Amino acid sequence: MSQPIKFTLPAEAIPERWYNLNADFPEPLPPPLHPGTREPASLDDMRAIFPDNLIEQEVTQERYVEIPEEVREIYTLWRPTPLMRAVRLERALNTPAHIYYKYEGVSPAGSHKPNSAVPQAYYNREAGVKRLATETGAGQWGASLAMACQLFGIECVVYMVRISFNQKPYRKLLMHTWGATVHPSPSLATDFGRKVLADDPDCSGSLGIAISEAIEDTVKTPNTKYALGSVLNHVCLHQTVIGQETIQQMEMAGEAPDVVIGCAGGGSNFAGMAFPFIGRNLREGTRCRLVAVEPASCPTLTKGELRYDFGDTAETTPLLMMYSLGHDFMPPSIHSGGLRYHGMSPMVSHAKKLGLIEAASYPQRQIFEAAVLFARTEGLVPAPEPAHAIRAVIEEAEKAREAGEKRVILFNLCGHGMLDLSAYETYLSGTMKDEGE
Repeated sequence: MSQPIKFTLPAEAIPERWYNLNADFPEPLPPPLHPGTREPASLDDMRAIFPDNLIEQEVTQERYVEIPEEVREIYTLWRPTPLMRAVRLERALNTPAHIYYKYEGVSPAGSHKPNSAVPQAYYNREAGVKRLATETGAGQWGASLAMACQLFGIECVVYMVRISFNQKPYRKLLMHTWGATVHPSPSLATDFGRKVLADDPDCSGSLGIAISEAIEDTVKTPNTKYALGSVLNHVCLHQTVIGQETIQQMEMAGEAPDVVIGCAGGGSNFAGMAFPFIGRNLREGTRCRLVAVEPASCPTLTKGELRYDFGDTAETTPLLMMYSLGHDFMPPSIHSGGLRYHGMSPMVSHAKKLGLIEAASYPQRQIFEAAVLFARTEGLVPAPEPAHAIRAVIEEAEKAREAGEKRVILFNLCGHGMLDLSAYETYLSGTMKDEGE
């Protein structure tokens, strides 16, 4: 073989610190607001649902936060993750572009989500927390937190969006295997869930509803805190191990990306890959483009409004300055359950506002067309969520072919699709529909 297509790092190359883009933003991030007073939320306001050590990470302006050694030790179960060059996809597209992908699907839970689940469980254990409540869309986050809680001896309860609870039963079984209790959301386990079901017994659920249920569970149950799988600053912080490793691996490959692409629902996967590259753009003057890709049926960055909004449907969270489709938005029942969220990470939203990133959206069938092409050329079956990034990668590669120019394209393959095969069956059978059909 004339050139390597896989770039791996030794275990000691796992980052020792997480990177905080807040330290490099050219203007400060707007603060969260108290849901009642609409004044900036205080640390005391957050203590009802988060431990102090994670609140400190949420508000820190330090550029780097040290990763505890016990967390780094658990990271070695799957980190560093490989960087691959997709040479067979390049050939299929007849493009002069070089396409690279960071493969986060090698984690025990099959996605990037343990990068934050493990430190969140660790910090809660250190704070004496005995039980964590959370929401999950497609189940990747719920499975990751269930695993992390098992490793640290914490009870875990998950409110899983009902449509995904039904579409993706094996993710639910993963959570059960790791000892978690899983409720389909909206559920009968909370007052808010019962209210939603009373109004609409067939409600397919949303991440906004599931968050509301998890927070209600948290405030009503002793020794319980809330864990969020995306959106918040400390979650984006934890995910930056992805981009930091990738920068090292691209140096091994002898290339620098012209464009970095990631899917975006709440923003953690995109942030994890993109934020270290944005930081380099700001500090070192590099000119890498960053593109966040979302579903056309849930187009938060491309069609949402930048404003203060609640992170949940019941209006219990602090108000966040973010791109939003409205906290009462009910997304269609697409197969990319991890991207069915009305809002976007405040940090990702701020980066978009400042012109540091771009955004794109695609309909569901185009996403699965891209995913199948990737699977048939590269062998890996991607989860539906990162298939959005693959669709944008193909478009970039086609533009390079038409222009007759080399272009280095990098994307984050943030999860495998082995537990999403029912979605592939729907696409391959010709019964999958786009919104409005």
